[in-house]
Amino acid sequence: MFAADVGVHGVMTLDEPIDMAVAPGDDLVWVAERAGLVLRVDMDNGEVVETVLDITGETEATGEQGLLGIAVTDRWLFANYTDLHGDTRVDAFERVGTGLGDRRRTILTQSQPFKNHNGGDLAIGPDGFLYVGFGDGGSGGDPLNAGQDPTTWLGAVLRIDPTPDGAEPYVVPAGNPFVAGEGQSPAGRPEIFLIGVRNPWRFSFDRATGDLWIADVGQDSYEEVTVLLADNGGGLGANLGWRLREGLHAFAGDEPSGHADPVWEYGQDDGCSVTGGFVYRGTAIADLYGAYVFGDYCTSRLWAVQLSTGEVEFRDLGVEVPGGSLASFGEDAHGELYTLSLNGPVARIVPE
Repeated sequence: MFAADVGVHGVMTLDEPIDMAVAPGDDLVWVAERAGLVLRVDMDNGEVVETVLDITGETEATGEQGLLGIAVTDRWLFANYTDLHGDTRVDAFERVGTGLGDRRRTILTQSQPFKNHNGGDLAIGPDGFLYVGFGDGGSGGDPLNAGQDPTTWLGAVLRIDPTPDGAEPYVVPAGNPFVAGEGQSPAGRPEIFLIGVRNPWRFSFDRATGDLWIADVGQDSYEEVTVLLADNGGGLGANLGWRLREGLHAFAGDEPSGHADPVWEYGQDDGCSVTGGFVYRGTAIADLYGAYVFGDYCTSRLWAVQLSTGEVEFRDLGVEVPGGSLASFGEDAHGELYTLSLNGPVARIVPE
């Protein structure tokens, strides 16, 4: 990682690009714009080939709202967005060829008490299930104590098995931590996979190991990155600490049981809002292989951390994202990484 010499190569400019996904069976990537479009994009030529989805009349890109995340399987596009009332919806759209057909189903909804901390990320795990990230509901300091309340989806990451063409829109995996066993009552909502997040702004699975990496936006002092190793359950039933903890520090109480400390934190002298990325598994930058690449929305600098012989190593990659306002990262089918600026530029991380 310390030998990797990287740069960024501008690919194209879009309208508030906010997420990117690989669509199985499609050579092109799918990019979401916050206003409500999903586009098929040829990254090699920097061209939008077609509009896959248009829900611009169903959401409003303002503040922390809008179309916030997408995930794609061989049959469905899943979109996480705030509706015109500001509440969260995750809808499934059936794929037909390189586009979408007419079939659509709402998978889940969640009322949002405030306009911020909607979370919004989606990811397909190595187990094939859909993971859904929710912030703590908003305002500041988690006034609802949602982060430590397993009876609400707020402040949690869910794990569900979507069944858009079934009798119910999803099935709860039997291994989820709050699924009641025979003769037992659940202590929390069964869809929950882990709790204790404030506003998880991007999480991803390492395609080589299955480890789950979560970047959680801090309150006033610390931004944090947590890795949940697949060999230890991948975060099943974990508590990331909010609002009792902010990073490695006390915020509003004692450390909870089952707490998973972050592997990296930084103070707000170095940034204001962490943007999670991916473990690099591409081939273009051999020295970066196995490092988790992430950044900060405000500084738009690219950083990397790597777990090596039980220690966490950090490196500032010395690169700033074109356009600033680092909203998200993208990973293509080959493991190469891209940056998405809310101001428009999309760039590829390349060797220098």
